[in-house]
Amino acid sequence: MHSHINFGYPWQITYGYLFVTAVALPLGLLSWHKHWPKIVSVILAAATLWSLAAFSLMRFALDINGRMPLPTEAFLRSGSGRVLDIGAGTGRSTLMVLEARPQTTVVALDSFSDSYVGHFGSKGTGQSIPDQGRERLMANLRAAGVDNRASVEAADMRQLPFPPASFDGIVSAYTFEHLRRKGIEQAMAEASRVLKPGGEFLLVVLSKDLWLTLMQGPIAMHSHLPGRDAWMQFLHDAGFQVVEDGTRPGTMYFLARKS
Repeated sequence: MHSHINFGYPWQITYGYLFVTAVALPLGLLSWHKHWPKIVSVILAAATLWSLAAFSLMRFALDINGRMPLPTEAFLRSGSGRVLDIGAGTGRSTLMVLEARPQTTVVALDSFSDSYVGHFGSKGTGQSIPDQGRERLMANLRAAGVDNRASVEAADMRQLPFPPASFDGIVSAYTFEHLRRKGIEQAMAEASRVLKPGGEFLLVVLSKDLWLTLMQGPIAMHSHLPGRDAWMQFLHDAGFQVVEDGTRPGTMYFLARKS
């Protein structure tokens, strides 16, 4: 990855699991050496294995601070068009589209609200959160040399500031699952409204599976995540036809076409 591209996910997410390893592993070895009660050794061994598995998934399988590959080559096969990235964050999914489809332009949209700071670090001194978000996103796109094909909008995904049929394609990665059912329905309806008839919607979401359990732990896991059938129904109800879906570790994707 280019040295100047920084998607901004904090070290707690990518390397924080190793602190659990650093504590649990020595204690586990000490427990074995000192013949502590077996249950203590089992718990410490389980914590060590979990933390190493979670670190490997986050750092290598999801690689959230690395470039994001397009999950399917079927998205915008023509290679051109105007694309909306809903919940663009610091530009990881925006860059994914711009690099995979070099004839596209992308409008990168995010609310740039307090939750943005929670994901990507503290607000800079004297900066509003939207200004900070725009700067971070565009800095990454400039570093990749694709900023001339992108623009940034600050808005709520449930109330998109665009007229109907404004886009040839829409992409959203790891955003919709942060909403509750009503919010998902509103955001889906808005995505359908601003997409042209026959346009494509590539939705990437976290999946409620073993990989995510390993990554977050059974206590911290997103308990409200919809399953595959629920996402299919959300898309159908908003006027989309799912033409392809698939899975990656901790992830599901859906390629849908507006009817």
